Amino acid sequence: MASIKDVAAEAGVSVATVSRVLNDHPSVSADARTRVLAAVEVLGYRRNAVARSLRTDQTHTLGLVISDVMNPYFTELARSVEEEARALGYSVIIGNADERPDLQDHHVRNLLDRRIDGLLVSPTDGGSPLMLGAARGGTPMVFVDRWIPGVDVPVVRADGLAAVRDLVAHLHGLGHRRLAIIAGPAATTTGQERVAAFRAALHAHGLALPDVYIGQGDFQAASGRRVTEGFLDLPEPPEVVFATDNLMALGALDAIRARGLRVPEDIALAAFDDIRWFVHTDPPITAIAQPTGELGRAAVRALVDRIEGRSPESVTLPARLVVRRSCGEPAEPSASPEPPPAQSPAVRSPVRRSQS
Repeated sequence: MASIKDVAAEAGVSVATVSRVLNDHPSVSADARTRVLAAVEVLGYRRNAVARSLRTDQTHTLGLVISDVMNPYFTELARSVEEEARALGYSVIIGNADERPDLQDHHVRNLLDRRIDGLLVSPTDGGSPLMLGAARGGTPMVFVDRWIPGVDVPVVRADGLAAVRDLVAHLHGLGHRRLAIIAGPAATTTGQERVAAFRAALHAHGLALPDVYIGQGDFQAASGRRVTEGFLDLPEPPEVVFATDNLMALGALDAIRARGLRVPEDIALAAFDDIRWFVHTDPPITAIAQPTGELGRAAVRALVDRIEGRSPESVTLPARLVVRRSCGEPAEPSASPEPPPAQSPAVRSPVRRSQS
């Protein structure tokens, strides 16, 4: 294996010059940089990352702990994190918490033991002593999507409040009055926030949210099925089920179809967290879309800022309503199946629904 001395000899420069080129130091001439990079290519030189980390106290590695790798939202988030990190010269080690606080802590502990330079986390709950200790102990950290209130860590997230208001206004305009929600875990900030936003939006239209129309889910498909089955067993089932994540929406769709019911003729369905699959369901599902890719990229940039001693601000990006046909919207044969530009949806005429 070629050494840094071999590269220096091949390029006709000093070892110090090679080191400066490999570390992107600005005080190297263009000619020297070209010769060093050519020598690296010819010799197939690869830096010893372990030895380098011992000298610099940096590994150029980031840790990412996501809530559920099976959730397409978090899969896309992880992909954008990895792409941005690579562009900035970092590698990423990913841990899947599977919505379990104990597994989250397992991954956080292992990542800290690996001497990562910084940590991105979408917390499964707000009570992990390990994560709180790491944040307060100076580990560069950024929360993405979810956060822990009261912890001084930058948060990169989407604001879904306006999009939820748009959704409820859209449903009200379609003539729906009995709206139910499948909530996420109460221990998560997103679980709490989406229910509160839905309740407030209903109130603005003079509608109540009875307890029987609030189902407790866990951001997993099975809970979406279970909660929806309970809604369908009510003496007066809801006209709309709003699932606060995509997996619970798919579970709700399974439960509706298992009863031989149709969407939207018998019951309407809407979701938070748009995914590519939703345009391929029959009918395509009306959903709230988050700017997932940009969230991942912004989270990496904020974390690298912290690692390099800067003080990044929290970042909040807007979510938007994507209107399709799962809530009784009039068919538009000429419309593209792709999500429309972000804008407030037009109020549509009420549709006639069959009674369940």
